[in-house]
Amino acid sequence: MTKLDGLRATVASWRSTLLGSGSVFLRDVGHGLLEVSHNSLALVGLAVVGVALFAAGRADLRHALEAETLNWLQARHEARVQPITDAQEPDLGEPDAVARATAVDPKDLSRTQAAVAGWLARRYHVAPEPVSRLVQEAWRVGEVVNLDPTLILAVMAVESSFNPFAQSPVGAQGLMQVMTKVHDDKYEAFGGSHAAFDPVTNLRVGVQVLKECIARAGSLEAGLRFYVGAANSDDGGYAIKVLVEQNILRQLAGMKPLPLPSRRPAVADTIDRGAPPMAVVAPTAAELPARPVAEPGTLPEKIALLR
Repeated sequence: MTKLDGLRATVASWRSTLLGSGSVFLRDVGHGLLEVSHNSLALVGLAVVGVALFAAGRADLRHALEAETLNWLQARHEARVQPITDAQEPDLGEPDAVARATAVDPKDLSRTQAAVAGWLARRYHVAPEPVSRLVQEAWRVGEVVNLDPTLILAVMAVESSFNPFAQSPVGAQGLMQVMTKVHDDKYEAFGGSHAAFDPVTNLRVGVQVLKECIARAGSLEAGLRFYVGAANSDDGGYAIKVLVEQNILRQLAGMKPLPLPSRRPAVADTIDRGAPPMAVVAPTAAELPARPVAEPGTLPEKIALLR
């Protein structure tokens, strides 16, 4: 063996010894770290168990911890949700909007009015609160203009079934199906013709037209024919429908039913045959029956007092 071969053998022996020692060292270190980790986790676990047992024995600490945890969770939720809510849902609230609603609690009505309102709400499938407001208004207006409130309600029932946005093919609008374009002058006191779709306004204007029709025709049934625009023709049973509905409401209100007409009165004997139907053209002052000069308390003035 040469000197070079001996050197190589020595180097190989040192390398083998060094690698063996290094692997043993690393293995020992790894085992040591693993043992330390196990012991540390065991100590942490014991500490957690100890704290939990201590907190379980102290109700005040438990409640304080629960409160803090809940506050933290709520704060995190609000921080995540609030920006989205503000961006996607604008504030559309209007606290004063209730002032525009045509509604009243049925409990605020008298027993008579409540009975009528409840029956109308059930029969025509409408909410009791707005119907109660209309019943209340019919009683008020009827007292002012000396017109049976059950007649006013009966006209609304037959004309629109209490739909405040109803419109006929010829342009009659609202609860009492008033010809808005014909009677636009009556709406001026209420701010304009668009008030026809305000239930209370339509009721008041309709009452004015109905009173003028009855005064012009000379009787209730003939006045109803004027109102529907059938003064000189067959009204299709309109007047009888209204009178039957009125009698039902009168009975609910504890009033005596009115006798129904057995035949159609001779309207042509009491009015000019060439006169236009009331529901289409409003009567002028010259067309109405002669009467003394108007004094304070006429129908439009009485209606105005209700506003």
